[in-house]
Amino acid sequence: MARQANQKLKMLYLLEILRRETDEEHPLSLKQIIDLLAQKGISAERKSLYDDIEQLRLMGEDIVAVRDTTVRYYIGERTLDMPQLRLLVDAVQSSKFITRKKSEELIRRLESLTSRHLAGQLQREVLVSGRIKTMNESIFYNVDSLQSAMAAGKQVTFQYFDWGMDKQQHLRHDGALYTLSPWALVWDDENYYLVAYNSTTETLRHYRVDRMLRICVTDLPREGEEAFRRQDMAAYSRKTFGMFGGQEQWVTLRCHKRMVGIILDQFGTDTPLIPDGEEHFTARVPVVVSPPFFAWLSGFERDIRLIAPATVAEEYVAYLTDILTGYAD
Repeated sequence: MARQANQKLKMLYLLEILRRETDEEHPLSLKQIIDLLAQKGISAERKSLYDDIEQLRLMGEDIVAVRDTTVRYYIGERTLDMPQLRLLVDAVQSSKFITRKKSEELIRRLESLTSRHLAGQLQREVLVSGRIKTMNESIFYNVDSLQSAMAAGKQVTFQYFDWGMDKQQHLRHDGALYTLSPWALVWDDENYYLVAYNSTTETLRHYRVDRMLRICVTDLPREGEEAFRRQDMAAYSRKTFGMFGGQEQWVTLRCHKRMVGIILDQFGTDTPLIPDGEEHFTARVPVVVSPPFFAWLSGFERDIRLIAPATVAEEYVAYLTDILTGYAD
């Protein structure tokens, strides 16, 4: 009876062996496959394996046969190839949003999508030591709770914290619960943000997901749909530097022509660029006027100048003056 049960598992073990043990550089002969199956308590004959391999091909597995002194088999096309896996592994490792523990767990799962030989390459290529990671281990559960609330059309409650000089979490508003209507999750500047509607102020606000604690999905119906539908979320993240709150305004930037890529990367390829002499152009763009916007602007020195409106230009001058004064002191 045990032998019969093992035989029913033969196809599954065969597929597992092909996926984990083979690639283009490491094909297996039928004898090697039979030996590996025997290690799992399953006996197999060459003729039955020919049929099994053909059945797996009919199921959509790309099993390639190569012939030299004998026939060897390997999995060809996979769900993800090595360049795609390298890209995903690096994205996971470089993301501040994902904790070190979760990064290692995700990468182990990504490694399972290729052979053990190529998985070893992925392990050697990844550098982890110097990368800053979030310290909130509950981040995945936060995202899951928020997604569930949005799918159900319900409001959420949560506590929100900041990090203190003692490297401890300090709750805002003495730990009072925030009650908000969640509408979107936005990835910006390597952080995840919740965009939610505040019915008290009748505005959309955003919150770092990794700074949210004790998220609870309520029975209250979600509000603010009209305010959210009026907002272009792609444009919202472009004009909100560092997701920092402030007043939204249209500003005019005079830029050196070498800044074309910078402007289009930040504000989108549909941004009108108006020539202004041989070396410059102007661009009128929407931004949320805030210190992060001024910091972004100052990084380009004279290559990008804020020329209108005058009130925002004056704010920028005051921002720079305050920095210089601080150093003078």
